[in-house]
Amino acid sequence: MSTLDLLISAQRGRDLVFSKLAARGFASFGSSSRILLPTRLSGAQHIAVGDRVLIGAGSWLIVPEQKSPGPNIIIGDRVRMNQTSISGVHRVEIEEGVALARGCYISDHSHGFDDPDRFVRDQPLSRVAPVHIRRGAWLGHNCVVLPGVTIGAGAVVGANSVVTSDIPDRTVAAGAPARVLRELP
Repeated sequence: MSTLDLLISAQRGRDLVFSKLAARGFASFGSSSRILLPTRLSGAQHIAVGDRVLIGAGSWLIVPEQKSPGPNIIIGDRVRMNQTSISGVHRVEIEEGVALARGCYISDHSHGFDDPDRFVRDQPLSRVAPVHIRRGAWLGHNCVVLPGVTIGAGAVVGANSVVTSDIPDRTVAAGAPARVLRELP
C-alpha cells in the first residue's frame, strides 16, 4: 500500500467517523449516508437525509431561519451532491436518485433589495416558495434553482443554467433562464 493509499484511507475513515457523530444532530440521517469534509452545516436539526446519500466536500446545507415547521431540507435516498449549496427556510425537497453536479445552488427564498439604506443581506426575505426536485433528475455543473421551482422526474438541466420556472418530467432544459430544449424518450 502506497502513502497515497494510506492517506485516502485515513480521509475516508475521518469522514465516516464525522458522519456517524454528526448524524445525531439531524432531523434524520440514513445509516449508510456520508458527509465528506469540509462541509458547512447550519440548522441540521431541520434537515432530513435519506439512506446512501453522499454529501460531497465543499457542500453547504443551511436552514438560516424557519418559516415553516421542519424538516425544511429533505434529501432523499441515493442523492449525490458535490460542492452543492442548499438553503431552505420553508421546504427544499430533493427526491431519491437525484444527481447534483459540482457548484449547484438551490434556495427556496431570496432577499429583498427595495430599501436603498440597508444592505441587501440585512433586508427581509421577499420571496419564500418551496422547491421540489423529483426523483432521478440530474442538474449540471453550476446550476441555480430559484424559489418556487419544481424540476420533473428524470429531467436534465444543463450546466450553468438558472431555473426560474418549472421543468417537466423527462425533458432537457438549459439556459439563463432555463428553457426546455427537448423531451427525452
